[in-house]
Amino acid sequence: MRIGVLGGTFDPVHIGHLVLAEEVVNQLGLDRLIFVPTNQPPHKDYSPLADAEDRLMMVKLAVEDNPSFEVSRVEIDRPGKSYSVETLKQLKEEYGPEAEIFLLTGSDSLEELSSWRQIDEVLRLCRFVVAGRPGYPLKNLPPGAGSISITPVNVSSTEIRRRIKQGEPIHELLPDKVRKYILEKGLYK
Repeated sequence: MRIGVLGGTFDPVHIGHLVLAEEVVNQLGLDRLIFVPTNQPPHKDYSPLADAEDRLMMVKLAVEDNPSFEVSRVEIDRPGKSYSVETLKQLKEEYGPEAEIFLLTGSDSLEELSSWRQIDEVLRLCRFVVAGRPGYPLKNLPPGAGSISITPVNVSSTEIRRRIKQGEPIHELLPDKVRKYILEKGLYK
């Protein structure tokens, strides 16, 4: 089984995440792609604005109609900072040694790889795949890492949160179920 892992704060999940996920499944021939919402991101000077359970629910709503996608609570349920090495070990245990796991990250993360906890173990546990992002060249890939090109989607969670706070339209930036959830819960106001 070929399994992709896409982690992030997803604060909120948006169409850019979904386009990336669809293209990764197709380009890598994955059987499944697992979205892993982060509880506490270790590499960002950022605390998610929405509660972990709200972010998890938004991802579930965003992917529920796609049979190739699933959502894991592995990092939400683990106390403290969320480290990829721990998540990969847990997923390997859950899916078995025969599962081929592809950890996906954006080229914007390449500069901080040296600060990842046990990066050598991360690279041993998975196939590391870097998606190119505008403004972040695909350079200094770790040994054995692959790269993919994806359709650039000019949307960010930061911009969505700003628009919500300012009362600007967001309907074209996220799945309708996620937009309704945000409005019903009064998130990001």
